[in-house]
Amino acid sequence: MAVRYVGWPEDGSKTYLYTGKNTKSKKFRQVLWGDFLRIAEDDGTWLTVIWAPNDPAKRKELFIPRMHTVETRPLEIIFLDVGQGDGAIMITPETGAEERILTIDAGPGNNMARFLNGRFKAYRGFDFEAAIITHPDKDHYYGFKDIFSNPSIGFRKIYHNGLAERAVSGTWEKIGRSEKDPSDGVTYLLDLVEDREAFEALYMNNPASSTFDFPATMMAALKNPKIHAFAMLSTAHDRQANGRAYLPGMAPSDGRGYTVEVLGPVVEPDSAGNFRLRRFGSYGETKNGHSILLRLQYGNFSVLFGGDLNEPAEKFLLRHYAGISRMPVAGTAAHRSMIDTVAQRFRSDVMKSCHHGASKVTDEFLSAVNPAAFVISSGDAEGHVHPRPDLLGRLGTFGRGSDPVILCTEILRSTREAEDAKAVAKLKADVDNLAASPTSAKSEKLKEAIQALAKVNVEVYGAIYLKTDGDRLMTAFRIETGSQTKKWFYYGYRLLPNGELVRED
Repeated sequence: MAVRYVGWPEDGSKTYLYTGKNTKSKKFRQVLWGDFLRIAEDDGTWLTVIWAPNDPAKRKELFIPRMHTVETRPLEIIFLDVGQGDGAIMITPETGAEERILTIDAGPGNNMARFLNGRFKAYRGFDFEAAIITHPDKDHYYGFKDIFSNPSIGFRKIYHNGLAERAVSGTWEKIGRSEKDPSDGVTYLLDLVEDREAFEALYMNNPASSTFDFPATMMAALKNPKIHAFAMLSTAHDRQANGRAYLPGMAPSDGRGYTVEVLGPVVEPDSAGNFRLRRFGSYGETKNGHSILLRLQYGNFSVLFGGDLNEPAEKFLLRHYAGISRMPVAGTAAHRSMIDTVAQRFRSDVMKSCHHGASKVTDEFLSAVNPAAFVISSGDAEGHVHPRPDLLGRLGTFGRGSDPVILCTEILRSTREAEDAKAVAKLKADVDNLAASPTSAKSEKLKEAIQALAKVNVEVYGAIYLKTDGDRLMTAFRIETGSQTKKWFYYGYRLLPNGELVRED
């Protein structure tokens, strides 16, 4: 059976599957650029699409104008709604054996596991390119525990930032030795964990490993036979001839048409060449500040994954990439020069905002990235007040153009009212009825009512979809109505020959 993909009309109009070979036929479903289509027949004008081919109860013949389809698909990134945390999936534009799927963080719960099962089980199975743990904070890595524990799910490699928490209590004790370098007065972390053997030495023969969250997560990966390798990512690993570090297999020399550069953590070798990372203030600031930072470049478009950066880390990155020893005074020529220099490496069209919309970020870093669209991954069941209102205002100020877009998984999520008073009252009456006259039929009915009342309170998850072919870029999210024909809202962008990014409305 032939395969094609949903296209994106040049005028930006929406695309649909129809019940007949006529645009006046009933619309069955709105579809989005890059959606996978199984084609049963092609008459040159209309394509016959087999919907749900593996589900006899849902299988249908539907139709789409041929001009609304393409032979190739865009690169896709899904910023998943994982609640309070980060979790994203990148799907490369290749097909078949060349397709690469990367999971960048997995949130604190099972949303990522459920998404992977729903998206990939039917058509390709669960052999993925990489799982990337940007840093050892639970709201970024703990969703991987169930995924790594599943022996049917495999990853060619697990990448991490080198800071592996030990199975001990405390803070700094968790990540090994620290030492002040007398030559510069900076305190560095020395015991970085770089490969599988180092993880095995830390955890495999330590009974306490199963009682701490990060060790237990990595133990699950070590025991999974479909997970093949572990590696640290940093500016010193997989460095290419141009002096820059890239995700292995995604450097310019690999010729894939896209690259993923590693911009952090920044490793600072000692005099003997041993790798180390500097401490940033508190333990939390240090873990967050050394997040893996990735910058995707595909054709004309770029995306920055900002991890959980904070003020101390951003100031260090600004100084490092500008090649200066101290922050210049705001408003001076040196200050502007610093931002312009850093922008040569960090300027991006889309930015996954740092630390779920926390306000402790610098204006200078936002200016250097200067994206047209921001993506914030945050949740509403937490006490951090993310995204911070003042941060949202600053994003508007430092975003590119007159109307930068701010997309937030928490804001785009649609929930039901917390309590259905009528359902609760009926449930109470059913309990009394069962107690007065118990029967198995009443018991089963009561169980069904409890299950319905206890279901997740989310009607529409706030996942944000980004798609690009290198010439155009789309950011999309689901509309809260639940309608299949009014399913998606999206923004489109195109880069003009003069380098100006314009929005297509």
